Amino acid sequence: MSTNFPGPAPAGEHLRIAFLGPFGTFTEQAVWQVAPSGAELVPKTSAPQALAAVRSGEADRAVVPIENSIEGGVNATLDALSHGEPLVIVAEMVVTVSFQLAVRPGTRPEEVSRVGTHPHAWAQCRNWAERTFPGAVHVPATSTAAAAELLASGEAHFDAALCNATSVERYGLDTLYADVADNPGAVTRFVMVAKPGNLPPATGADKTTIQVALPVNQSGALLTLLEQFSVRGVDLSRIESRPSGDGLGNYNFSIDIVGHVSEERVQAALVGLHRSSPEVRFMGSYPRVDGVRAEVPVGARDEDFRAARQWVAEILSS
Repeated sequence: MSTNFPGPAPAGEHLRIAFLGPFGTFTEQAVWQVAPSGAELVPKTSAPQALAAVRSGEADRAVVPIENSIEGGVNATLDALSHGEPLVIVAEMVVTVSFQLAVRPGTRPEEVSRVGTHPHAWAQCRNWAERTFPGAVHVPATSTAAAAELLASGEAHFDAALCNATSVERYGLDTLYADVADNPGAVTRFVMVAKPGNLPPATGADKTTIQVALPVNQSGALLTLLEQFSVRGVDLSRIESRPSGDGLGNYNFSIDIVGHVSEERVQAALVGLHRSSPEVRFMGSYPRVDGVRAEVPVGARDEDFRAARQWVAEILSS
């Protein structure tokens, strides 16, 4: 359990953290990597609902999945962050994903024809499931733990659930197959989100997340976007497109920048984006979970920017 909580906690209150529930999800595992002692966990049935709880004041923070090493970005989270009242990421966590095929006690393998789980979990186990249970049908669930909970209750319209070991134990199920995955070693990245005003200080090993809209029908717009980073020595760790929602063929870009908004090169890139893009949404600067420090090229260090500005100032004052 972390003792260095990301972002100031509400004064005089215990911390309420909404998360993709129910209890027993991989998201709950991520929560406990950063939650302070005494935090109240508030389970929600979807990532957008967890984020909405922060916007409404029902919760102080939300923890949601944002990226998977197999499936890429979690679209529901990316879209919910990019629309509505602004929220900011204050921390990231990584959880190794390992699935169990869980059944109600007494269920035999030949009785499994429908498997309930979250779509991202199914994508990570599809090949195994189709080999092991030819013709088996996937039944989508809001989370892996929700599938386990439904199965245990007897209300599920499926025979087995793909979930984690915690859910198997919590909901009194049996493990029919353990360590199920098409790609062993898969991980999911989670983020903790707060209202603006909770900006963690720079550590030297940070990320900044933004969303950028491209000008419509402008030749070279994507190249112009990327040049804002390259000419300032700014590296990107993730970039992916999402439909803007205002017309077929219109896309926004969700981007993770290597660096903190307090750094000169990152600020310069954001200024360039703001000048050339119709909309730029800042979605947080926060410490990298892997602790890897940015390799800043000569000419892009803070002192290089300050020296350049001083040189111009001297010219103007002469």
